[in-house]
Parts: sequence; structure tokens; C-alpha cells
Amino acid sequence: GPQAGAPAREFYELRRYTLRRGPATALVNTYLEQALLPACQRAGTGPVGVFNVSIGPNSPTTYVLIPHRAADGFARFPEQLMADAAYQAAGKAYLETPATSPAFVRVETSLMRAFSSIPRLELPFGGGEAGRRSRLFEMRIYESHSEKAALKKIEMFNTGEIAIFRKAGLMPVFFGETIVGPSMPNLTYMLVYEDMAARDKYWTAFQGLPEWKALASTPGFTDPEIVSSITNMYLRPAAFSQI
Repeated sequence: GPQAGAPAREFYELRRYTLRRGPATALVNTYLEQALLPACQRAGTGPVGVFNVSIGPNSPTTYVLIPHRAADGFARFPEQLMADAAYQAAGKAYLETPATSPAFVRVETSLMRAFSSIPRLELPFGGGEAGRRSRLFEMRIYESHSEKAALKKIEMFNTGEIAIFRKAGLMPVFFGETIVGPSMPNLTYMLVYEDMAARDKYWTAFQGLPEWKALASTPGFTDPEIVSSITNMYLRPAAFSQI
């Protein structure tokens, strides 16, 4: 069980809105900014991240990351939205789109549990004004061939790899074990950079660290044993994103 005094691990709801080019993208953006984010705040969840795919599949696609303090927060959230009159009013144009002009193609949701070594989301550059600067996010999904291998990769991150990331200058936003969603078993994590040049600099530093070379070659922790595929994409935050 959890150690006494250990911070509770958050749950992350990650929504992927697949959009169509054209006016519907503005409709979805307005809905997220004026209806969903304020409703999240009233429901006691957040900060909420809204990200657009910069480099990656299916553009335009918008990802929305909603941290919940506990799993029942995720379970209760749709009911809270249904009961929130301000949300219903602010989201009316989006919520009542006719079948002839839908706001989106599909919405897919996955639910993750934060890793024990990074139990809470970390705001970019320490948050505040610094966290509002121009920033680039990378989201990475590591799939494994078996549940056991996936747990081994999580153990590797918890016991060494995340600490080595930090030493190299890489800045985590969140790490999550997917418990409901596509392409399981997998883990998903997000890093933030000032720009692509910083990304390349920090990854190069990471790959050169002796601690990383030692960890990556440890029997049981090698890539061929525990990671079957890696997906990564680059995301830009919406102007109103809280992350």
C-alpha cells in the first residue's frame, strides 16, 4: 500500500478531439475556453491543459488533459457537467450542434494513474509567469508486449530514469500508467521545452549520461525486453491552456 505521508497519485483524463479543418475548430476552442475550463475549475479539478498537434498524426487534433485528484473525480465529472447550468449556457453552441454540421469527428478518452515517483502534475518552468512563455510539449507513448513488461518499464522510470531525465535538464509535466484506453499496455508521459533546439540539447545530454547508459543496459530493463513501440508527438498549448 502507499507509504504514510506519500502524496496521493493523481488520475489523468486525456481527451483527444479529432477535428475537421474549418469553422468547427473555432467552435471547439471557444467551448473549451469558455465552457469546459471554467466548469473544471468549479468541479475542483485542474490545471487543465489544452494542446494542438504541431507535429504528429491527424491535424487538426486537440488534446485536453484533465487531472483528477482521485478516480471517483473522473467518474463523477460527466454528472457534474450535466448539473452545471453555467457550463450548459456557455457551451450551448457546441453542445447543440446539429448532425449536419458536427463540431468534431470523434472524441477518444484514456484514463491514466500518475507514477509513484511523480504523483502530481508539474507546471512548466515552475508555473506562474515563467510557465506562460512560449513552450513546446512532447507527448510520448511507450507500448509493451505484456502487462508484466509494462510494469517493469514503469519501475525503471520510478527507480532511476526520471531522476536521470531531470539531471539532463529534461522537464517532466506528467507520467501516467494507462488504465483505460487504446493500445494497452502502455504508459504515456509529457515533457516541456522552450523550443525544439532545447529539446535536442537535453535529449543529447541525457543519452550521453553514464547513469543512463548503465540503466539502459541493465538486464530486465533493456528496450528489446520491455518496450515494443514508441509514439511521440509535438504539441503547442492553446492561448488559454492552464498548463
